[in-house]
Amino acid sequence: MGEFTIKMPDVGEGVAEAELVEWHVKTGDPVREDMVIAAVMTDKATVEIPSPVNGTVTWLAGEIGDRIAVRAPLVRIETLGEVGATEPAALAEPVKVEAPKTAPKAPVSAPPATTALAEKPLAAPSVRLFARERGVDLRQVQGTGPAGRILREDVEQFLSQGATPILARAGLAKKTATEEIKLTGLRRRIAEKMVLSTSRIPHITYVEEVDMTALEELRVTMNADRKAEHPKLTILPFLMRALVKAISEQPDVNATFDDDAGIITRHSAVHIGIATQTPAGLIVPVVRHAEARGIFDCAVEMNRLAEAARSGTATRDELSGSTITISSLGALGGIVSTPVINHPEVAIVGVNKIATRPVWDGTQFVPRKMMNLSSSFDHRIIDGWDAATFVRRIRTLLETPALIFIEG
Repeated sequence: MGEFTIKMPDVGEGVAEAELVEWHVKTGDPVREDMVIAAVMTDKATVEIPSPVNGTVTWLAGEIGDRIAVRAPLVRIETLGEVGATEPAALAEPVKVEAPKTAPKAPVSAPPATTALAEKPLAAPSVRLFARERGVDLRQVQGTGPAGRILREDVEQFLSQGATPILARAGLAKKTATEEIKLTGLRRRIAEKMVLSTSRIPHITYVEEVDMTALEELRVTMNADRKAEHPKLTILPFLMRALVKAISEQPDVNATFDDDAGIITRHSAVHIGIATQTPAGLIVPVVRHAEARGIFDCAVEMNRLAEAARSGTATRDELSGSTITISSLGALGGIVSTPVINHPEVAIVGVNKIATRPVWDGTQFVPRKMMNLSSSFDHRIIDGWDAATFVRRIRTLLETPALIFIEG
């Protein structure tokens, strides 16, 4: 018998510690080589740590939410071999485990055996959140991943075959229970980033009404005539190109501010962060060099990054380095919002929903498709006049979309 120690891997880029977001084992559990034993998070990327040996878990480093230093002991495993220790290879990218295409699906009409129900199912944090939001008890779902790991596709299959989720029954009885939820993982990262942004950046928010009628007509036409390899266009690729043109006239908004050093860095490259809601929380993947991309290219890259963010496979590079951010809730965008700047940037453009409203054209009221842009700026760097000028230029470009395609 020997004891094998797995250490917290060095995820690179000067990261000194990582947060434990999920254990897949407990003390006394048997493990197999390549079985995922833990998930840790850093820089909004979740990294799964596998076991390199077969054995039995004898010790775990901490609880969910604890931060563990790089190269510190993470797990100890009793093995039949010699005593040793290992530091997993640096995992700069999160690991995505695909379901085998030929893996059979178990019938969903009956839950697993009682002994299985007593065990904690293996699933990534994003899958647990996805199931919880849909009222699915993961103990009812048959996993098709390695070691019976439950994938998002398994939960979707469970629901698609008519299984009945376990939902809380509503009643009129008084409820007095409380629940304390420890802020961990991505939700804690988001909280820390929001505190940083709002405590250090004096925001000014400017709202402008935009007539989207002409752009919507153009968008419908382009979608109808698009090539097979082109994605369906939303308004965001048009807004991205409008941002590029407006920034060329007001480069101060495409900047980052190091308020500790008192240095503003103005960027010639336009790296647009797209705030994206995922099962795990809000993530901002970055479309790099939007200034060098056309409408469809912007759409392709935006869709690719959004899918990577939602599936948990976005790399650190894809989640960092933005110079300005777009925030959009689509149809849920409301009438107005006050978006929080993505520190250390100095501007964020918020998109509200499009609604048909009566607009006076000088002689009568006519129906027009109207949308508000709610944009926030770092008031230390951007004056109110400059903020208004920037947003009004975007409005002009969106209301006359042919201008977006004019070079120079």
